[in-house]
Amino acid sequence: MSLIRGRVWKFGDNINTDAMAPGFAFKAPWEELKRLILHLHPRFPFEVRPGDVIVAGRNWGCGSSREQAPANLKRLGIGCVLAESFGRIYFRNSVALAFPSLVCPGVSQAFSEGDELELELETAQVRNLTSGETLQGETLSREMLAIIAAGGILPTLKARLKKL
Repeated sequence: MSLIRGRVWKFGDNINTDAMAPGFAFKAPWEELKRLILHLHPRFPFEVRPGDVIVAGRNWGCGSSREQAPANLKRLGIGCVLAESFGRIYFRNSVALAFPSLVCPGVSQAFSEGDELELELETAQVRNLTSGETLQGETLSREMLAIIAAGGILPTLKARLKKL
């Protein structure tokens, strides 16, 4: 879990949760829904593979508080999202669902689509294995890392309740 490695998909600024979890498709079967996730990138819905990663600009996950947004990315098998910044609720939902999302200044300029990215989750060290460039992301708190390692907020709370 601590080392995440994958092929980069690039997205810009202000990518709304509606693009990750379209409201009109909430009840659609998975095979249909997965072709709508991040459809604003013409190749992404058809070529994304488990283990791929997303690099984005500012304000990734802005918009409505759709828990389905990070849940859908996790279900696709996306390894992580690295962005210049996140919408607050999207970021909280990501941690709660054990889906790694980290702020990394300069990441959108340091990667091109198709590059190989490696993230050391605990230290937030980000490497572009294609170009050799290394960046330092913002580390997650110990509590956030523990929630992610436990599989999310629900398994974390269940484990705490067992100790009472």
